[in-house]
Amino acid sequence: MSQYFDMGDETLWNPSNGASRMFLRQVAVFEAELELPSGLGPMENDECQIDRAVFETFVDALLARHRRTSHGILLALSEGFTATVLALAERAGIRVDWEQLGSGLPGGLEDVQVSAATGMSAPPEAGPWGAGLRERARELGRHMAR
Repeated sequence: MSQYFDMGDETLWNPSNGASRMFLRQVAVFEAELELPSGLGPMENDECQIDRAVFETFVDALLARHRRTSHGILLALSEGFTATVLALAERAGIRVDWEQLGSGLPGGLEDVQVSAATGMSAPPEAGPWGAGLRERARELGRHMAR
């Protein structure tokens, strides 16, 4: 069995029920964290419609939040979800402004990890951060059935 994540008449992703269920639960977590709707509608009859405009806003906010943190645990918990969302966004034709994300840290740092031994850690440089996330999204995209 599988479920469909569609934008209009186009299927962006057709995961198994288990992967879909876990992804949608993570969507709910990140909607709460970002205090924004994701644009992913309810799963009805094994289909979820995605509202492009709302999803684009969610993607931008998710990436900005990911960029502003240097907390190792938060990054580990969010990286796979963020890369999956990025893969969906690319399939939807949503353009990410990587230059803007890399030019600064809008809103300042959040969730900075502090260690007694090393002090406060900074987010990774913009180039490697963006390139690493895009590569992870491409890798996941190869495993995301349509």
